[in-house]
Amino acid sequence: MCGIVGLHLKTPELHPRLGELLAAMLDCMSSRGPDSAGVALYREPSDGRLRLSLRGDGRDWDALSRDLAADLGAAVEVENFGDAATLAAPGEPGRVLAALERMAPDIALVGHGRAMEVVKDVGPPRDICAHYRVGERAGYQGIGHTRMATESAVTTEHSHPFAPRADMSLVHNGSFSNPATVRRRLEREGIHCVTDNDTEVAARFVAHQVDSGADLSDALRMVLKELDGFFTLLVTTETQFAVMRDSFACKPAVIAETDDYVAVASEYHALADLPGVADATVFEPVPEEVYTWTR
Repeated sequence: MCGIVGLHLKTPELHPRLGELLAAMLDCMSSRGPDSAGVALYREPSDGRLRLSLRGDGRDWDALSRDLAADLGAAVEVENFGDAATLAAPGEPGRVLAALERMAPDIALVGHGRAMEVVKDVGPPRDICAHYRVGERAGYQGIGHTRMATESAVTTEHSHPFAPRADMSLVHNGSFSNPATVRRRLEREGIHCVTDNDTEVAARFVAHQVDSGADLSDALRMVLKELDGFFTLLVTTETQFAVMRDSFACKPAVIAETDDYVAVASEYHALADLPGVADATVFEPVPEEVYTWTR
């Protein structure tokens, strides 16, 4: 059992409150997943910088940012969280990522993109959101996850969200029964998973479909064809916010939509304190239907 939440803001007036609202929603899901938690947050990519969400035990992030800046010939901003950091670097993504790999091959790249930042850790959601100052973040959409581990280790690497490509993140409540089979198929295509978590397989499968030319809705429909199990998926890109449940809709999910936002959670009480929710259209997503909102 895990808990998922998501918030897609339609009106800019709510953008300053994204982190505040999402952190409160995630805290409501604590009983569904005490092992670890994480969020992916999206904000306007106005400065053109590539945002790198990184983890590395005992890493001197300031030194890394200086080395990266020297290589790129431009200033690199750093936000230090101890064993994790967010770097904002100018330049073409391929060049930035290659420089990072060359300088610090031992660092875990948790996520990257012009708009997206990913933070995740072991522990309860309230502590993690406080440590990473999630409540202070502004932006236009975000997703979050609380995990109760059932099929793989309790580590930061196994935590959600998984970010398999630039500006894409995925969270999942449920379990897949054939991830090993799909993982082997992906490996034959040159796509490798970092963990043995079944959700990572789904994330990399969706990303592979998109990289091969599918739109996000079709990529999620391919999940229904290729991955067996009981699940609710919440997937975001720089421009899209999507929800899908499996054929039996065994895993709970509820959506609330107003003129100002779309909100998703495993349980309604995570939505109950959102502004204007009393006037929202509230419904459960039906089996096998892909719900997508685009900005």
